[in-house]
Amino acid sequence: MTQFTTRTTSPFRYDIVGSFLRPQELKDARAKFSQGKISKADLTEVEDHCIVDLIHKEEKAGLKAVTDGEFRRSYWHLDFFWGLQGVRHVNLKHGYFFHDEETRNDSAQVIGKISGENHPFVNYFKFVRDHISHGTQVKQTIPAPAQFLEELIRPENQESVKEIYPNLADLDHDVAKAYHQVIEDLYAAGCRTLQLDDCTWGISVNNFTNLKKKDPNADTSQLKELQKRFLHVNNEAIEELPDDLTINTHICRGNYHSTWAAAGGYGPVADTLFAQENVNAFYLEYDSERAGGFEPLAKVPDNKYVVLGLVTSKTGKLEDPEIIINRINEAAKFHPIDHLCLSPQCGFASTEEGNILTEEQQWAKINLVKEIARQVWG
Repeated sequence: MTQFTTRTTSPFRYDIVGSFLRPQELKDARAKFSQGKISKADLTEVEDHCIVDLIHKEEKAGLKAVTDGEFRRSYWHLDFFWGLQGVRHVNLKHGYFFHDEETRNDSAQVIGKISGENHPFVNYFKFVRDHISHGTQVKQTIPAPAQFLEELIRPENQESVKEIYPNLADLDHDVAKAYHQVIEDLYAAGCRTLQLDDCTWGISVNNFTNLKKKDPNADTSQLKELQKRFLHVNNEAIEELPDDLTINTHICRGNYHSTWAAAGGYGPVADTLFAQENVNAFYLEYDSERAGGFEPLAKVPDNKYVVLGLVTSKTGKLEDPEIIINRINEAAKFHPIDHLCLSPQCGFASTEEGNILTEEQQWAKINLVKEIARQVWG
């Protein structure tokens, strides 16, 4: 059996998705900045301090690849979209509707041709790069290109898209090209591990499940065509990149203030996502019955990795290690165990609100993941 200590590239046997609970100091500073009480430079100083402190905590916890906790972001995805050329920050009538809560109403709209030069996330990466210890890697997380398309096809945003892109194929190409530019710039800055965070597949299985509940014979062709579109834009964005750049993806069903947005097993997207997306590893949400069974993992090529998100980031209650180990062994019936890893199912704060648990519980979760991985993989 493969030893987890021998892995030198992401994913690692015990791993994380990326976001961490924001310290109160950072929350206070962001609130003061939004109220005009402190300058952007003042806010950046607080962000810098909090990120350096987080990096030290991540390294102390034994993580091999660390992130900035997404401390410079309000949202896991929208801040990246706002950093692209041809995109503006808008507020819509409604936010996203989760299981029992509505999010803030921010969104992104197209105001010109989309491109990816001078993206602020490149400098965010450089800051983390310059503050890690020798031997530690930086994992840069960004929302997937498909996630950007998902935002743009919200009904409220479609009119602005049509004004700039009458031909949707041109939109998809420019999105992929813009992402490719950002990724190339990240690589030039030293990035060797990139993670594409993607809720579009969770939305797809949710829509498929709901459609089939209403009518078992319902026509799912439109959903399948949208899957093909998402697959194409993701793959086009990451084609012809250097061989030493590891690109993984995290598939989610929504993670906002400990609530969720979608439900359904991976079956309806397995033939598209698992079999055809050109990534190295899939970080998958498996912390609740909403994720379905492990059978779809058989569609993941044996040479790719699956990171099982069996430990929830939504609550502070620690899982029973024996149950998690049994579930890893169950997953190994469908994908080689030497190509499995373990992580929380998502980040701890996909938005700055954060999930409902304490910082102490957050680190206890990570330690649990580490200890279980050591029991399973040596």
